[in-house]
Amino acid sequence: MKIAIYSAHPFEMTYLVNVLEGEHKLMVTEEELNETTVHLAESSSAVVLFTSDKVNENILKQLAIYGVKYIALRSVGFDHVDLKKAKELNIKVANVPAYSPYSVAEHAVMLLMALNRHLIQSRELIESNDFRLDELTGFDVHGKTVGIVGLGKIGQAFARIMNGFGCKLLCYDPNPNAELGKELNLQFVMLNELCSMSDIISIHCPLNASTKHLFNAAAFSRMKKGVFLINTARGPVIKTEDLLQALDLGLVGAVGLDVYEFEKGMFFHDHRNESINDPLFEKLRTYNNVLITGHQAFLTETALKNIADTTAYNLNCFEKGITCINEL
Repeated sequence: MKIAIYSAHPFEMTYLVNVLEGEHKLMVTEEELNETTVHLAESSSAVVLFTSDKVNENILKQLAIYGVKYIALRSVGFDHVDLKKAKELNIKVANVPAYSPYSVAEHAVMLLMALNRHLIQSRELIESNDFRLDELTGFDVHGKTVGIVGLGKIGQAFARIMNGFGCKLLCYDPNPNAELGKELNLQFVMLNELCSMSDIISIHCPLNASTKHLFNAAAFSRMKKGVFLINTARGPVIKTEDLLQALDLGLVGAVGLDVYEFEKGMFFHDHRNESINDPLFEKLRTYNNVLITGHQAFLTETALKNIADTTAYNLNCFEKGITCINEL
């Protein structure tokens, strides 16, 4: 069948084309799916989309007019898709629920340790021939209390790593699993308690109506002063304006972000020859105790191969009319 692949990035296309080319006719574009590019999907049976693509009611209506019957997401998250409208239009949607939880969990640990041991500042000092250690003191992660928000596959992988560090683990999840808690040596608590007790907080929950701005001024006010906050989940889980205020007040000691509330249209693109018209982001990256990566936590060879393989599986299930275990 004819498939339109939007938001095609060089880092992933080798994997994706290898599993789809030959069996399907591909239309590949680096453009994101939006009102001005939706016409590229005309006469396609399926579209393959990334987190940066726009899949609202109007887009879905147009896709249906063009004959699109299937949407294959190259992501775990599906908050950018109007699933209710897709169902009304009889457009099937599937995601990649588990491409490599270790890739994201390990990146979260990397952000934590880079901030704690001042790796960015250390490199800058070394490059300027300044070998003093006066501003580089960190802390032992061993023995610290780590709060984990969301205990899906990524949260579990992160918990296992931090358990190996010798940390005390707390978890907030709407559906606590006592057996899993015993296996991973963690304690389920309410969010307020997690905020007040944790030295380190790592976010691994999905974005939905109940988690948007879960971390706001009220949550920051309950945290231990100097807490380390890591977010490799979704940007809008943190209210950026409130985070900036918490940083200015010294409530938060350090922040590691792989995602950002207003990243769409900015992350995954080259903006070297233009200005970033986002005052919040500009301010955020001025802090020495904030480390930002551009939504790259998932970016490992294993994850890319698994994303491609699962995407191919989802499309083949749709085409053959058989049950797809990843259909949303």
